[in-house]
Amino acid sequence: MIYADNAATTKMSDAAVNTMISLMNSDWGNPSSLYAHGQKAKEILEKSREDIAAAIGTKPQEIIFTSGGSEADNQAILSAAAIGKAKGKTHIISTAFEHHAVLHTLKKLEREGFEITLLDVHSNGVVLPEEVETSIKGDTCLVTVMYANNEIGTIQPIKEIGEICRKKNVLFHTDAVQAVGHIPINVCEENIDMLSSSAHKFHGPKGVGFLYAKTGVKLSSLIEGGAQERGKRAGTENVPAIAATATALAEAVKNIERNSARLSKIRNKIIDGLSKIPHSALNGDKERRLPGNINFCFEGIEGESLLLLLDDKGICASSGSACTSGALDPSHVLLAIGRPHDVAHGSLRLSIGEDITEKDADYIIRSVTEVAEYLRSFSPLWKDLNSGKKKFIL
Repeated sequence: MIYADNAATTKMSDAAVNTMISLMNSDWGNPSSLYAHGQKAKEILEKSREDIAAAIGTKPQEIIFTSGGSEADNQAILSAAAIGKAKGKTHIISTAFEHHAVLHTLKKLEREGFEITLLDVHSNGVVLPEEVETSIKGDTCLVTVMYANNEIGTIQPIKEIGEICRKKNVLFHTDAVQAVGHIPINVCEENIDMLSSSAHKFHGPKGVGFLYAKTGVKLSSLIEGGAQERGKRAGTENVPAIAATATALAEAVKNIERNSARLSKIRNKIIDGLSKIPHSALNGDKERRLPGNINFCFEGIEGESLLLLLDDKGICASSGSACTSGALDPSHVLLAIGRPHDVAHGSLRLSIGEDITEKDADYIIRSVTEVAEYLRSFSPLWKDLNSGKKKFIL
């Protein structure tokens, strides 16, 4: 099997697994308890917080543990909205191709009277900082722009957007779920006020993540109850999973340059190979993208059929976000960069990981080419395109 859906989830690293199992067997106490066994768990919890903070260039007290990226996104956006509303500021800026954890939260706020501006991301899938700046108004309370897109992998000019927000005195949040552990991030240098992350995207466990919130940003609690996480997230902390997260992130950051260089080389090889398929197109900027992301549209093909046949060949891939895999509508991300509905339906996302080999890359190129040819051989749409009855788009 070739696993090429790391944007959906990654396999836990051996080190993260060992950390988690060890703590479940030994230091499994409640970190809020005052006796020694609980305080040992507390020490592990706070050491994990320190390690995670160091990985993104911040202080331990600015890290809040969550159940994952979606919860962190919700808490960041709703907190900024509450801060803004208290000051009479109810305008929020985001983009049209954010993860639904962001977009659905913004929809909720819109129903509550907030004004939401969704910026275009253009055909290359990149937000223009100058468009962010011109969209900021006197009542803007938040700009939220994802660090790297979960479908097409494009990396946004986060530092530049952060500088604009800092100059305009507007809070800046970034959903960095796909970026943390894969590209270098320093929240202070990049002028980020809040950042969301999820452990299972960088070889940590599922069901755990974190929210970075700069000192001075007053977070609202989504979950009421105990005083855990300085009263900002009630519920007994999952210490084994949090420690495994810290282990996985430290390992990822340590190897980030080497992994990025190797993955980028193989990514480009696959992009070049798939580009030879007639009437295909890479989605998103070729250079400004995550090291392991490859996203293509193939005209005259349904994405679901493509995935099923690739699965038969032992290749695990997707057509977009795993969070919307049951949806019949085309990807909102592909529509946002201008792909027509018919073309957007024929998409393929390959998100390769550190275990990929050159041999795997050759097999992927060969398999996708064969499956594309096979599906087109009996496609009525492809027949209409070839006969001139319909015009090619790609």
